[in-house]
Amino acid sequence: MTIRVLIADDQALMRGGFRMILDGQEDIEVVGEAIDGGDAVEQFRRLRPDVVVMDVRMPGMDGIEATRQLTSAESPARVLILTMFDLDDCVFEALRAGASGFLLKDRPPEELVAAVRVVASGEALLAPSVTRRLIEEFSKSPGKPIRLPEIESLTDREREVLVLMAHGLSNAEIAGRLFVAETTVKTHVGRVLQKLELRDRAQAVVLAYESGLVRPGS
Repeated sequence: MTIRVLIADDQALMRGGFRMILDGQEDIEVVGEAIDGGDAVEQFRRLRPDVVVMDVRMPGMDGIEATRQLTSAESPARVLILTMFDLDDCVFEALRAGASGFLLKDRPPEELVAAVRVVASGEALLAPSVTRRLIEEFSKSPGKPIRLPEIESLTDREREVLVLMAHGLSNAEIAGRLFVAETTVKTHVGRVLQKLELRDRAQAVVLAYESGLVRPGS
């Protein structure tokens, strides 16, 4: 199955470079290029790509607002955010807006290819630095926790898995911590996402902090 990709970046050289990298893969096809967030939203509605590779900083409608609109659509997009800095303030807002992950623009080409495949598969690409950024943001202004009744539907083990996810642990690391098989952890993660009506791991991490289930420094 071919992964259909839309690239959104205001710099033509960047778009061309990303297209060359992605179109060189047998399982990926770039179906369109957008020059800003508004253009990305319009083209997504017309082309229905599997993944939108989105620059976070663009004139006009930026990548965050575009992501917010795309992920709230009837058939939500999977958005991979591109940024120049891993501690960019926009990373946190992009994840809250519904992005499935982020990638630094200066990473090797093979990492872009791998990231597109991960996001297309329904997983989230959440680097440890992003998790640290989430913790920092909530440390600055944690606010009042949002009460979510859905959290109560989780079993003790599912809550435990969600907490470990929020601390940035991978499935393999969670398996090692809980002394269970990685496939068991994957099942728990799937149930957590289903019960909380979340699309991916990135949303689960944000929810864990917003609900107060996990607190900065815990």
